[in-house]
Amino acid sequence: MDLGIAGRIALVNGGSAGLGRGAALALAKEKTKLFVTARGEERLMQCCEDIARETGADITPIVADHSSDEGRETILSICPSPDILVATCSPPPFSGDFRTVGRAEWEEALSLTLLSPVEFIKAVIDGMVERKWGRIVNIATGAAKYPAAMRVLSGPPRAALVNYTVAVAKQVAKHGVTINNILPGMHHTPGIRDMFDSQAEANGTSYDEEVAKFVKQVRIPVGRFGDPEDMGMFVAMFCSEMAGYATGQSLVVDGGMGNSIF
Repeated sequence: MDLGIAGRIALVNGGSAGLGRGAALALAKEKTKLFVTARGEERLMQCCEDIARETGADITPIVADHSSDEGRETILSICPSPDILVATCSPPPFSGDFRTVGRAEWEEALSLTLLSPVEFIKAVIDGMVERKWGRIVNIATGAAKYPAAMRVLSGPPRAALVNYTVAVAKQVAKHGVTINNILPGMHHTPGIRDMFDSQAEANGTSYDEEVAKFVKQVRIPVGRFGDPEDMGMFVAMFCSEMAGYATGQSLVVDGGMGNSIF
């Protein structure tokens, strides 16, 4: 399906792996002019090479930390006027007892998951308004809607991000600019693989066995974890020409794990 965004300039922050890579791949398939950022040079370069080989898309890798002032300056000097902004990041670590989460951990999580996307939105949104077209999608977390003690470093900052973006979305909607959020559940990402591989090693099991155990414990109705490529298609949908009437929305993609009718 042609989403009507071929040739649009798209910036994907945190796009070298996991859900960010899934979003970058989906936008590359739509023939956007793609800029992908990440901190790790080797993985980013390999990701961009693989996607370009698969799709033939025009992709520019940018090695930078989008949560830092210096990194944002570098990224925006190379891609100052994107039509599409997709923001994601490596999620903060799962937390144990909430009492053990220190101030430094909170400040790092807030910088990465709240302040960085807010600063990028402020930097690019006026250009979108002037051009009368823009799409912003934040890949956040299901924990923003469904609080969980093990995700206190991820859920609260991103709940604040959702609140902020919905408020801003109402201000720019009349100019053809939309802002939406995706709230993913459990997906096969490098971070999730590392966590469940560690559990498997400790328990003498396998990654697949640990995933199956978790799926049963939390009762994910579809009976599995999601794939980053599938998530990427939801991002592309929100970025499409046809999605101009959907803004300020937060779409949960968690295999039916959350118990809510809205």
